Amino acid sequence: GAMITVAAGENWDEFVAWSIAKGFIGLETLSGIPGTIGASPIQNIGAYGHEVAETIARVRTWDRKVGAYKTLSNSECGFEYRSSIFKREKDRYLIIDLTFQLANGDLGLPIKYGELARALNVELEARVPVEDVRAAVLSLRALKGMLLDAKDHDTWSAGSFFVNPIVSADIAAKLPSDAPRWPQPDGRVKTSAAWLMERVGVKKGDCNGGAGVSTKHVLALVNNGSAKASDLIELARSSRSAVKERFGIVLEPEVQFVGLSLD
Repeated sequence: GAMITVAAGENWDEFVAWSIAKGFIGLETLSGIPGTIGASPIQNIGAYGHEVAETIARVRTWDRKVGAYKTLSNSECGFEYRSSIFKREKDRYLIIDLTFQLANGDLGLPIKYGELARALNVELEARVPVEDVRAAVLSLRALKGMLLDAKDHDTWSAGSFFVNPIVSADIAAKLPSDAPRWPQPDGRVKTSAAWLMERVGVKKGDCNGGAGVSTKHVLALVNNGSAKASDLIELARSSRSAVKERFGIVLEPEVQFVGLSLD
């Protein structure tokens, strides 16, 4: 394999495509995610059973607190589900570049997500040619409106607006029997934000002013062409309130706000 250092301003998906073309594996399930290299560790981006934390060796930053460059190893980044030290201390670190540790290979990482396994017509834990994994992921993202198309307002979003909540076993036990449940190593259970939203009446295609719920996936809140920030926030706020009232679960936003709040 190789250690590859990439500047923070580079395009994420272009790097994923480049890595696959060069014979590396490890990033294929993260295909199609919009944004830059420098944004990827902040949220510990992940999709279809894998996270970027699995491939990051170190992150070089400018530490505003001490006024000096600081390089953090993987363990020092404090990676968690959709979080990191960079997200928790969001005003401290300016990310300069990332160093990835990628393996060579023709077969991608083991398939750990049922939806992707079905799309590839394989069993869980199977290993599939890396190009096939990327193609399947891009196809699935497009079906959900999670692949940006400048001509399609239904894809004008920041991706999933809310993270899938991880709740205690007691709270998970109180959910309806058909609620998605993914047991976590610490005994808690992850469930589906989209399922919760749909159960409280959020529908694909719902609108508030110029903002709307994608017709393809309820987690994508989109700009129909004339949305104001207030339109989008109110749409998210109403969904969040309904889920809290019905299930007692507070959905946490996956996006970062500037000058706005859901509370």
